Amino acid sequence: MDLVPCAMPRLSPHAYVLAVPDLAAATAYFVDVLGFTREWNDGDNWQALIRDGVRIMAGRCPDAVPPADLGDHAYFAFIATDEVDALFAEFAARGAIIVSPPRDQPWGWREMAVATPQGHRLMFAQAR
Repeated sequence: MDLVPCAMPRLSPHAYVLAVPDLAAATAYFVDVLGFTREWNDGDNWQALIRDGVRIMAGRCPDAVPPADLGDHAYFAFIATDEVDALFAEFAARGAIIVSPPRDQPWGWREMAVATPQGHRLMFAQAR
């Protein structure tokens, strides 16, 4: 049997899935500090959040390994923005946990790292 070459299936970003020990606290941080809005929820088990095209699906997992204990493995997202310095100003004004302020990287991005109170980390970046 001959295999016919075909185009590779296309992938589209949809959502980052996070295990969080305290769903209410995680939701409040994403909404009040990082500017997300609630999209849908499943009672006290799941909360979907959205900002522009970025979705977070936070699931209540009180017995999971705390994200803060994962070190660099606590990074779960690299999110591109058109203005990282303005995003930094917005987040800082709202009391975000800034791990590292925006700085130019040799690989062509201006990057900023942000953490959640539980210890998850996100990288926000602007292409240079």
